[in-house]
Amino acid sequence: MKKKKKHNVFMEGAIPSAFIAESIAKHQTKHSIGAHNIFLGQVRADEIDGKEVTAIEYTTYENMANEKLYEIREKAFEKFDLTCMHIYHSLGKVDVGEVCFFVFVSSKRRKEVYKATETIVNMVKDEVPIFGKEIFQDETHQWKVNS
Repeated sequence: MKKKKKHNVFMEGAIPSAFIAESIAKHQTKHSIGAHNIFLGQVRADEIDGKEVTAIEYTTYENMANEKLYEIREKAFEKFDLTCMHIYHSLGKVDVGEVCFFVFVSSKRRKEVYKATETIVNMVKDEVPIFGKEIFQDETHQWKVNS
């Protein structure tokens, strides 16, 4: 597979459902695809020390994060028989219930998309410098710890 040019995967604010739907629709013309798998990360209303999370504010070092995401993309194409792969992540404030992380994987066969999606999501969570500040109802905040 030919290397894809690097692009910015970050979107300001929540990832709109219309964007996700458009992404799916664009792949209907690609007739070599037999399976898609989608992971959507959504902000939860966690309760921490008796306070409820109302939003998360995401920040990153964009150049460094985009470089790491490009490396993850290339590794995924080397390891799995993928047709397409897309990653998007929010920056800025994302309210509870809104989508902040979107991974869309396509292949000829379903087994590849299942394995690839889990691997890609875990690599992004473990390796990409994206930081979330949990914002509580009382306007206090703390840095999020990924679990």
